[in-house]
Amino acid sequence: MSEAADSARSGGLLGDGGEVGTVAKFFRALGDPSRLRLLEFLLDRERSVSDCVSHIGLSQGRTSTHLTCLADCGYVHARREGRWCYYRVADPRVAELVMLARALAADNCAALAACERIDATSTAKAQTSTRGA
Repeated sequence: MSEAADSARSGGLLGDGGEVGTVAKFFRALGDPSRLRLLEFLLDRERSVSDCVSHIGLSQGRTSTHLTCLADCGYVHARREGRWCYYRVADPRVAELVMLARALAADNCAALAACERIDATSTAKAQTSTRGA
């Protein structure tokens, strides 16, 4: 086990406010369903932006914005080849994280369905950002 994992288990990684904020930001990047779907789509192999657009059903601009967010947060790596851009998962642990999240969500399906705070917060933020656009 890595030193960072040992530290996280003992509470050391999340010991002060700075690390907690970083970890919260790490998970916030996965909080958008479109970004999570894109990340899952990229788990098995590298894909072009065009492939991602076809898969997710959003505009090229929105898809690129989500992919850029995932790249900026370190989840995926972008590679340019002429006018084309290809994305792949940057770290194999991302696949482990996604599979663990799926398993935990399945095990806690009833509790997640009953959780109104997260849905209410997400809906309010989405409505606010839509009005400002």
